[in-house]
Amino acid sequence: MKKVFALLLVLSMVLSFSALAETVKIGVFEPASGDSGAGGKQEMLGMQYANKETPTVEIGGTTYDVELVYADNGSSTDKAPSAAQQLVSENVSLVLGSYGSGVSIAGSQYFADAGIPAIGVTCTNPQVTAGNSHYFRVCFLDPFQGTVLANYAYKELGATTAYCLAELGNDYDVGLSTYFQQAFEALGGTVISDNFPTGTSDFTSYLTNAQMYEANVFFCPVSIAYSTQIVQQAASQGMTFPILGGDTLDSNVVANAAKGTNLDVVVTTFYQEGANEAFDSGFKAWLESDSEALTNNGGNTIIAGVTAMGYDAYYVALEALKAAGTTDSKAVMEALPAVEYDGVSGHIAFDETGDAIRNAAFVKKVNTETGDWEFVTEQTVE
Repeated sequence: MKKVFALLLVLSMVLSFSALAETVKIGVFEPASGDSGAGGKQEMLGMQYANKETPTVEIGGTTYDVELVYADNGSSTDKAPSAAQQLVSENVSLVLGSYGSGVSIAGSQYFADAGIPAIGVTCTNPQVTAGNSHYFRVCFLDPFQGTVLANYAYKELGATTAYCLAELGNDYDVGLSTYFQQAFEALGGTVISDNFPTGTSDFTSYLTNAQMYEANVFFCPVSIAYSTQIVQQAASQGMTFPILGGDTLDSNVVANAAKGTNLDVVVTTFYQEGANEAFDSGFKAWLESDSEALTNNGGNTIIAGVTAMGYDAYYVALEALKAAGTTDSKAVMEALPAVEYDGVSGHIAFDETGDAIRNAAFVKKVNTETGDWEFVTEQTVE
């Protein structure tokens, strides 16, 4: 009887502690569906792993359980507002996301009106933070990324003519293509620029055009859904020009599409495996223990740059909460500009616009025999 009483007492204490536990909510504003769904899931994996690794945070002397609240923005500027409103209604203290600059911009005003800060993870278009005091980001920007890619194409690949292809109306695609074109032309190169409508699945005419113009590189900073089709169709048509892309192409799904082909697929990205062994080994072990997580990573344990960024963004959010000393979103917003954090992707600090102070990007390419990403160089632009 004494043992039963003691067990009941312990159970009562546990239940009482659970009832008293405080919870802080962090909104996850990401695409889990649509054209960018694969990339959004990989970005979320970094947050989910970080949350599993560090599920609590001390705020103002009290320990809080950290709850990630998800809202699928559907990779669409039409769906993003309702996803943003959903997070606002959940009373989150701050928001992480999104994969995709267009949806980030589309949801931005709803966070601003509610006084909720947002931390962009890999939304690289300058318009995400421009003129906003509530939006921050931990990634580099497209003017930098476009310049890195243009320099690599012109100086390293010897390209003098580039064909640029972007999804019509997509802020990320069009913006990065523009910055690439400006930098490439400034170096003395020629650019043929083109757009395709949303929902396109046959890129034959665009690839043929690039060949007709004797392009030395094919630059397509598009979503995973489109880039995999472009890679597969370029290979089937016997195209030989290198395919270049920004951070959206940094996915094992894209690498797998290039496996077994004769194509060079080159990207700029935020992280390369091997940069932080503890993170790499821990994340891979977690993937192997969780079938759903492994599926969301494309079925293997290759680490995408967006995953590392999602991981770092989660810890930046925790630092902001600790600095604020409260879960009040407005106080968190006031604390964010001074937050600094040493992440797996490097040191993170914000400039006066709320952008991360970064001047380096990883350049890597697909090993078409193994389907792995190989490190090429770490590129800086002053």
